[in-house]
Amino acid sequence: MMGMSQKNETTALIIALLATASILGGGYFWLQSQCAAGQEFFLCGSGKSPQKPPTSGSTSSPLPPPPSPQGVVSFAPPTSIPSGTTIRINGATSMVQINQALKAALTAKFQGVEVLTNAQGSDIGLEEVARGAIDIAAVSRPLTESERSQGLASSPIFRDAIAIVVGVKNPFAGGLTTAQVKDIFTGKITSWSEVGGSTATIQVINRPPISGTYQSFRQEVLQGAEFGTGTNFQMMVRDATTPILRVLGLNGISYATYSQIANQTTVRALAIEGILPSEPNYPWQRTLYYVYKEPASEAVKAFMGFVTSSGGQEAIFRANEDLQK
Repeated sequence: MMGMSQKNETTALIIALLATASILGGGYFWLQSQCAAGQEFFLCGSGKSPQKPPTSGSTSSPLPPPPSPQGVVSFAPPTSIPSGTTIRINGATSMVQINQALKAALTAKFQGVEVLTNAQGSDIGLEEVARGAIDIAAVSRPLTESERSQGLASSPIFRDAIAIVVGVKNPFAGGLTTAQVKDIFTGKITSWSEVGGSTATIQVINRPPISGTYQSFRQEVLQGAEFGTGTNFQMMVRDATTPILRVLGLNGISYATYSQIANQTTVRALAIEGILPSEPNYPWQRTLYYVYKEPASEAVKAFMGFVTSSGGQEAIFRANEDLQK
């Protein structure tokens, strides 16, 4: 009887161990399948940068991806999209290149699909998506609680940096500290001589408040402080980077999404605390998002699913890679 009892206990233990292994193994493969199906771009919190396709010969290194999202809905990559589907996008100028890259890749794969893009600023994009005028808002800041209460949901798409820029002919050849940048844009520092440059007045070229980059800059760089309003400040009417770059001249300074100015020959980005915006430890990085209204429409599901597919990720990677050449 004793031998029989021990044998039964051993058998029960083996069965329990096998069941536990099965559960753990199944959980592992379930997590792996979830990564592949819906969160490939975010790399499931691995913290690794997107890997360059093996056919590429470039050595360009993008900024790291955004952090793994918590509570973000995953959309399956579409296998088909009905011909005649139109996807409308408006929002941040900082996402123009990403929008265009995804548009080209998606419409090449799915015939008869139209993607309409605009770039009138994050706030306008959010207003339009909230009232159903567009399908997706491209924004350069997180949603507020008020915006979430309107049924808006966001998905992080890409991480970029906010660069401090001057004209290429600006005689100032140094870098700045984070404190100096804050003092320049709040109006405490008004002469280049105060940061080691000439005696010329610093001309600050600012974006309009509707800009998501304006709001991100005020929050991250100025730490919530107000922009200066002195005679050396000029606020642009439109949220567009090109007009800003044109008016920098010899003594101007401004800020822009790094991906928009990385390949510009008329401006240069300043090092902050000795670090350029192309480096991973640059102090002012921010996440770019796509925002839609819940419940997601079929057009939104298709587009967001394509974004997280291998084709969508490659399009985003190529857009960033081209800008840094």
